[in-house]
Amino acid sequence: MTVSSSQGPSSSLWGDAWQRFRRDKMAVLGAIALSLMILAILIGPWLYPISPTAIDFGQSLTPPNLKHPFGTNDLGQDQLARILQGGRISLSVGVAAMMVAISLGTFIGALSGFYGGIIGGGLMRLTDLFLSLPQLPLLLLVVYLFRDTMRAIAGPEAGIFILIILVIGGLNWMSVARLVRANFLQLREMDFVLAAKAIGARPRRLIWVHILPNVISVMIVAATLAVGTAIITESTLSFLGLGFPPDVPTWGRMLYDAQNYLMQAPHMALFPGLAIFLTVLSINYIGDGLRDALDPKTRR
Repeated sequence: MTVSSSQGPSSSLWGDAWQRFRRDKMAVLGAIALSLMILAILIGPWLYPISPTAIDFGQSLTPPNLKHPFGTNDLGQDQLARILQGGRISLSVGVAAMMVAISLGTFIGALSGFYGGIIGGGLMRLTDLFLSLPQLPLLLLVVYLFRDTMRAIAGPEAGIFILIILVIGGLNWMSVARLVRANFLQLREMDFVLAAKAIGARPRRLIWVHILPNVISVMIVAATLAVGTAIITESTLSFLGLGFPPDVPTWGRMLYDAQNYLMQAPHMALFPGLAIFLTVLSINYIGDGLRDALDPKTRR
């Protein structure tokens, strides 16, 4: 009986959240669209085995047709194959940068909210400092200064990948830190935390076992939104020519290559732009749905 009663509230909590999420039509539609896009990116190259890097000048700037459903670019490369390949890179950057931002933001927010005082104040001033920085110019400057170094250390693709995820994640953790800190400030004064402290629980246990699990819902919502932000930021870098090498077909790089052919071949910009738009829009709808589903104040 004791085990059943202890599992009941947890099962009911997540079950109730799932029921509320299912009632949000836009969130469900976003989840379906994102799932289909991820499925296409994962299995698409096997179902559509055309090389994304093969050059055929005879097919240059070909509009969409049966042989090339999304047309070709100025080098005669198949756009659909490049979108499928580039989607893996763009989503990988989004997820990896999100993990960096969530980890850093949670660490700083948890320390600031739990300890308060000089530690909390200092960490929040650091957060305010990062918030005051002009992110896009700083992002461009850091990538420009260190891209050659990272290429020499880890290779042309892996080096840029590591640099981009570290820079994007390192400049997008502040909102997560503030959310986590606000929840820690509230939870550390609750009875179950005070009781654990009274029986001798150490700060590490209080943070990891008693408080942090109650902040997971906030972290999940922040994570979904951080993925969309990272994808847009990587696309911006690639569009400005400071992202991956030209032979790596990210969605942003495809838009950069299309800017000189908007009149002759608008499909070069249409399809990668649509892929970015649908992916980020779906992630944002999922994030909004999770926020409402995991917030007990939004019970319908």
